[in-house]
Amino acid sequence: MKISKAGIIYNIEHESAKAVADKLKSVLTEKNVSSVTTYRVCGKRDRPDVNTDIDLAFIIGGDGTFLGSARHFAPYGIPLFGINTGRLGFLSQLKPDDMEKGVEKIINNDFHIEERLMIKSDYSTALNDIVIKGGEISRTAQLFLYINGKHVCDYLADGLIISTPTGSTAYTLSAGGPVVVPELDAFVIVPICPHSLTTRPIVIPADENIEVRVNANPDFIYITHDGQENLKTESPKTILITKNDYKAKLVSIKNENNGFYGILREKLHWGISPFN
Repeated sequence: MKISKAGIIYNIEHESAKAVADKLKSVLTEKNVSSVTTYRVCGKRDRPDVNTDIDLAFIIGGDGTFLGSARHFAPYGIPLFGINTGRLGFLSQLKPDDMEKGVEKIINNDFHIEERLMIKSDYSTALNDIVIKGGEISRTAQLFLYINGKHVCDYLADGLIISTPTGSTAYTLSAGGPVVVPELDAFVIVPICPHSLTTRPIVIPADENIEVRVNANPDFIYITHDGQENLKTESPKTILITKNDYKAKLVSIKNENNGFYGILREKLHWGISPFN
């Protein structure tokens, strides 16, 4: 893959992001990338009018910046590479200090592309998850889950998360869901604070068609995509959720320590003894 056109998207809410973006542009220019365009976003929900005639998009920010960029670029098949200036940076491969070495590997084609499952509703798409919640604070919602038209479960809960494997280490994990490796073509369905001791998360094939039916109590619900695109709609309502027609493409440089399990250990301190 030859990179002749690159886009740099950086979040100005991160103090160091502009300096990192400027340095990255300089490095790419030195590596003979003929066209490098820089775009800034203000906050994780802000999306600029970004040119999609590029070979690769460099995302400088945190996971929120990366998620918003993924929703923008994925329909065009543009690969994404993240440089973390946020907190956790689960989706970003590099810290700014390692940027030059990482760019060198990308220019030399020493990387591979991971295709990540995306999920969609009637309203929008997501890389991590779609969350359905009742519209009133501190009030549960009655939700009915159907898969391929068959009634599966009733929930009295604060809400319901339908997650991709990528999103399994985000809100889903905090709500008690399992960690799912990104290569699996599956969805995780997790109730949020259910009023039942027998209600548990389930993992289903991504080819299944999901319906979440909401009754008339509460009067309205929120449907949120990646924690960023939030839709308020009246109930009763049926929300249809399926896998997307396209996937997000994530650039992964070759490094013995940056595989999925290594990221779990580094970012989430997974399986580390408390005595270490």
